[in-house]
Amino acid sequence: METSRYRSNRSGGILGQQSASASAASTASSNNSASSTASTGVSITWTRSCQATCSKQPCLSCAGNPLSTSNIQSSAPAAAAAAAVAAAASAAETEHRIYLRSHRQRRNQQLLQIQQQQQQQQVQRQGQQRQRPIRDGTRRQRRHRTDKAKLIQHYLKKNGRLEGMVRLVDGVHANEGNVEIYHSGKWGSICDDEWDLREATVVCRELGFSDVVLETHNSMYGPARYPFWMDNLYCVGSENNLTNCRFDGWGISDCEDSEAAGVICKPGPISKLSVATTTTTTMSPTTTTTTTTMKTISNSSDGSAGDGSAGDASVTKRLQQDMAPAMRIKDVVGSKSKIRLRGGRSKEEGRVEVKIGKNANDWGLVCGDGWSLFEAGVVCRELGLGYAQNALQTDFFGGNRSSLALSGVRCHGSEKSLIDCLHDRFGAVSCPGAANNIASVVCASEMADLVPDQHEMMRTAHLEDRQLFFLQCAMEENCLAASAYQIQKDDPYGWHLETRRLLRFTARIANMGTADFKPFIPKHMWEWHACHMHYHSMEVFAHFDIINSYGVKVAEGHKASFCLEDNQCTHDTQPVYKCANYGDQGISVNCTDTYHHNIDCQWIDITDIDPGIYTFKVVINPEFKVAEMSFDNNAVVCTLYYGQQYATLFNCSLQRP
Repeated sequence: METSRYRSNRSGGILGQQSASASAASTASSNNSASSTASTGVSITWTRSCQATCSKQPCLSCAGNPLSTSNIQSSAPAAAAAAAVAAAASAAETEHRIYLRSHRQRRNQQLLQIQQQQQQQQVQRQGQQRQRPIRDGTRRQRRHRTDKAKLIQHYLKKNGRLEGMVRLVDGVHANEGNVEIYHSGKWGSICDDEWDLREATVVCRELGFSDVVLETHNSMYGPARYPFWMDNLYCVGSENNLTNCRFDGWGISDCEDSEAAGVICKPGPISKLSVATTTTTTMSPTTTTTTTTMKTISNSSDGSAGDGSAGDASVTKRLQQDMAPAMRIKDVVGSKSKIRLRGGRSKEEGRVEVKIGKNANDWGLVCGDGWSLFEAGVVCRELGLGYAQNALQTDFFGGNRSSLALSGVRCHGSEKSLIDCLHDRFGAVSCPGAANNIASVVCASEMADLVPDQHEMMRTAHLEDRQLFFLQCAMEENCLAASAYQIQKDDPYGWHLETRRLLRFTARIANMGTADFKPFIPKHMWEWHACHMHYHSMEVFAHFDIINSYGVKVAEGHKASFCLEDNQCTHDTQPVYKCANYGDQGISVNCTDTYHHNIDCQWIDITDIDPGIYTFKVVINPEFKVAEMSFDNNAVVCTLYYGQQYATLFNCSLQRP
């Protein structure tokens, strides 16, 4: 405000000086003009036009005006007066510029002083805060934050060590059990879909066992304890860890807790790492927990074991002797033993009980380890209740562990009675898993029965060479051999130009049963495949295998049921199931569903096998997830002749998978 006021006063003074100078010059000019006019005697005359012009602009421009510019310039005193006016204006402008420069400098100095004062005040406040004493609450908060940071670091370090690690749980011995894998800070189960010896080999090798004895399905060691981390695993067998195999993705699964995958590893010398497995063993009527630990064994050149070889050898010998061979149930309970269902809402369902003694109340339960549709089918047929619709591992129908009498029951499916099946233990049995692991069944009088058409396969089988560029959608569904994915990994830019050799064929499946065949997954849980633009109602509907003369699988394929529908029907049967517009999927009685050879994944990738004679095998409903009258006609087995230019199938027959 002080500057603006000074600036206005200063401007007023300059303008006042200019006005005074102009008045003095006008007065002198008027006097000179008057004297000049008097001496010459010239009279000033004004014209109307000049008067009109001078009324709007200075009269110095009028021709008849004695004060015009030409007349003033002709006078020396007038010129001096004009010069004085210009000099005064220039001096005033110079003085004003000097003032502005000095004012700007003073303003900058004031701003600098203010900034320095603020900095000094901030330093003083910081010093006061340092000198302020720390309260006990603040110390506790800082200590809590430090402990929390250490806990997080320990958690991350632990996850890094355990990520991808596998373990065996609920087994009687350290070399067997359901497989669990650690991911993202949690343990999870593995589904038995596509689970075979190759995946089991990877697990046993990772745990340090010398070899694998058997892969297990249907929650052989009790229901899954945690949600499924992995489903549809595809391993070559040489991987160091299951995470190196192909699978659907972490946590993506359509499996139930009765579909946990497991292994039985060869109980021999252990290399690489130690195995410490905690197993839960149930002994009627009490439950005890036993921990079995096996130390690391390193194989030396002389065949001796290091790190306590005597103790380790005794552990291995004891495990081998303790694995008693399975025997028939009737050899223990007698050939006159009976079975019954109890606890169901109707006579067609309930828990399975076996007569184990002579007294009227001597009935025992069956453990649900490995309980499947094969065992349930034998029970329903023996009781005259038709076919097995569902095999359950649950205590929904009652019962408790104290009444368990049998475990490890395994049937072929064609037995007339359950006592003709095999079992592991009788009496004080070991039933893995939770308390609800009790064998139960649901029976039905009508059932579907799928039968593949072997003649159509022989007629349509042929070879095709196709670039990977046209098989990208099929690669997303794991329909090619493992070498195709290795090519994609090794050559990320030119892999799509590689060619694969495919053995194509048509699969026609008929429903010859008495009830419609429907997917076991509810419609709202069907999986959408964006690349093929369709829904999968069953992840695995068919398996395709090529086996050499040594019984080794050398090539394989699989087919998901993306569209189960009635293509052709006989006996005046009208089609019911259509896939269009998200329709219902299934196969009606006396109708067939046809997967033509030109459909994606309707092939086996045989790029990596040599020409020769092989066994060709196709299995429908390979995981037995959907109940049928019989599974003895679900496989087509043929002889495959593979030449350099063509392939043919012959000697095909229907067999049991």
